[in-house]
Amino acid sequence: MSNSTSIRENIAAIRAQIDAAARETGRTGADITLVGASKMNDAAACQEAIAAGIDALGENRVQEMTAKLAEDAYRGAPLHFIGHLQRNKVKQVVGKATLIQSIGSPELLAEVDRQAEKLGIVQDILLEVNIGGEEAKSGFAPDAVEQAAAQAKTLAHVRVRGLMTIPPADATREENMAYFEKVRALYVDISRKMYDNGLEYLSMGMSGDFADAIRAGANMVRVGSAIFGARDYSK
Repeated sequence: MSNSTSIRENIAAIRAQIDAAARETGRTGADITLVGASKMNDAAACQEAIAAGIDALGENRVQEMTAKLAEDAYRGAPLHFIGHLQRNKVKQVVGKATLIQSIGSPELLAEVDRQAEKLGIVQDILLEVNIGGEEAKSGFAPDAVEQAAAQAKTLAHVRVRGLMTIPPADATREENMAYFEKVRALYVDISRKMYDNGLEYLSMGMSGDFADAIRAGANMVRVGSAIFGARDYSK
């Protein structure tokens, strides 16, 4: 789907849902960052989303991100990397993405710092929390997040801006909310203990559950198919 009216209408509808959910927690839609998950959508679709006022675009795949950067797909909006990141591809993302949301191991943290040092920059990151304890998913175990934050504080070229999580795909709505609330509590605790309440971003929620994530305290959501339409994985 690459119809600017549809993308614009979808973003407007999502903004309304975001605002309603935010108001339940004493906030407004202006307090929530809407990241368009633009995987498998072309540069034209990205530009349509930016024209419609998306706050940022998020990519899951390094190869696709690199190709779309060459097409100037993200002109006018910050670019986030939101997918699983392999250490051997870090150098292709550092300095290109304003925020890497998926830092989920000490080794990845160290590699991002190493590549950022080469560029003479400080790379903004989120620590990914594997809240469901899923073996197939990257991310820090909840009881390892504080240690990861401590490691990050020793590195001169990374800056932790918050936490990100993706609950298990098969979770019920009630389980999902419990996962979100656990990560929110972790975020508040680490922000208070280690950052003088200075963490900014709690990235939780996607197309199917972003309103509940906001109700649980998220201030950044990653929405793909609800903006761009269903992805065609047959291509």
